[in-house]
Amino acid sequence: MELLSYQTLKELGCEDYILENAPERILQFGEGNFLRAFVDYFIDVANEVSGFNAKVVAVQPIAGQTVKDKFIAQQGLYTLYLRGIENGQKVEKRRVISCISRCISAADDFEAVLACAHNPDIRYIVSNTTEAGIVYREGDTMDDPGAASFPAKLTLLLLERYNCLPEKGFVLLPCELIEENGKNLLACVKKYIALWNLPPDFAAWVEEKNVFCSTLVDRIVPGYPKDAAALNAANGYEDGLLVSAEPFGFWAVEGPGRLNDELPFAKSGLPVLVTEDCTGYKQRKVRILNGAHTSTVCAGLLCGLETVGEMMADPLLRAYLEREISEEIIPTLDLPRAELDAFAASVIERFQNPFIRHELLTITLNSTSKWRARVLPSVTEYVKRKGALPKLLTFSFAAYAEFFRCGRFDCKDDQEALDFFATHRESSPEVLMAALCAETLFWGQDLSTIPGFLATVTDGLKAIQTKGMRAAMEAVMA
Repeated sequence: MELLSYQTLKELGCEDYILENAPERILQFGEGNFLRAFVDYFIDVANEVSGFNAKVVAVQPIAGQTVKDKFIAQQGLYTLYLRGIENGQKVEKRRVISCISRCISAADDFEAVLACAHNPDIRYIVSNTTEAGIVYREGDTMDDPGAASFPAKLTLLLLERYNCLPEKGFVLLPCELIEENGKNLLACVKKYIALWNLPPDFAAWVEEKNVFCSTLVDRIVPGYPKDAAALNAANGYEDGLLVSAEPFGFWAVEGPGRLNDELPFAKSGLPVLVTEDCTGYKQRKVRILNGAHTSTVCAGLLCGLETVGEMMADPLLRAYLEREISEEIIPTLDLPRAELDAFAASVIERFQNPFIRHELLTITLNSTSKWRARVLPSVTEYVKRKGALPKLLTFSFAAYAEFFRCGRFDCKDDQEALDFFATHRESSPEVLMAALCAETLFWGQDLSTIPGFLATVTDGLKAIQTKGMRAAMEAVMA
């Protein structure tokens, strides 16, 4: 088969929307699966539906990867599959993405990155350099940008823009999965400005002429499909950049309302929201989607299940998850109930996605910090609002404790947590829970100060150890 290219598509008589030529308007740090299945998909749809007429310059941030070569060989083209459950029906959508013009290497050719600052059409900078990408390193220098952190590279790019087109700042849309990613990125840039003794006028320009938006991204992207050979055969071309993702997607951008006029995502019917405060949407995702995962996976494993799909096919586990979301998590959130219910329904569908095999054991990675960030806020807020403990979320703490105590699984967590459970492997439920609740290093507070919590989780652990997980869950659900 021929490699995917504009010419190959023409020869095949492809009737997909294809944009071969358009101005480069977006600079994208990151060329991986997530950005290609999320941001680039949105841009491609906006090009078709709203005439956004924008091309993306993708930047490979670090050396040693081969994606850039594949982009060059395929002229920036690739195929995206959105597969999953929507409105109760299995869906599989295919789209050729044509919004990327080229891919350059920040490590091998940083001059090409700086040259983008001279293009007045480039207005937006998108990034996804992993959670560890937004970091400040005192050892970074202006003389070796290829080896520097992403914020250091960005600082040099901003300086180049300031020197050549000071009237045109950027809108920055970081997609790294950290809290306040935009604010953290700006903070790193300011540190590099100080480290390198850059002019005060430049420092002022960075804050006055550029918009650093914090964003929330939500889409599961498994990446390269396992059935790629069959998909390529059906398409009639070879595509080394195939990517698959779930149909659900949501992007909340914390920024000025005028961005809605600049960025035609909402006008294109895309799930992109520009708002001055993303807090409610962050809480919705963390507490419902992530919290439901964290509060059920340990119980699921102790019931002998292996994947999220198996958990959703199990009547008891599914009922447990649906009830805790509806009765214990949603009442702690402040968005309109209809919005929360709709999001919860989408989460249930996402958990049933037959195209994604999500191992429960992988979700238990760092369960201690996850329970603190994803579940504990729902527990404390429920107590505050209802004056009682949420039974199922509280029980999930007992399931977490038994999962790590029992020694049956290959548990991965911070060493302090692993050491704690190794020490208490043979402890009674009373001793283990009293010590665990008092570990303020884990929870940021003494959980035994929450009225009734210590006694309830101790009883839950006793029930799990004497009756087994499934019977203990049935009892707490009764």
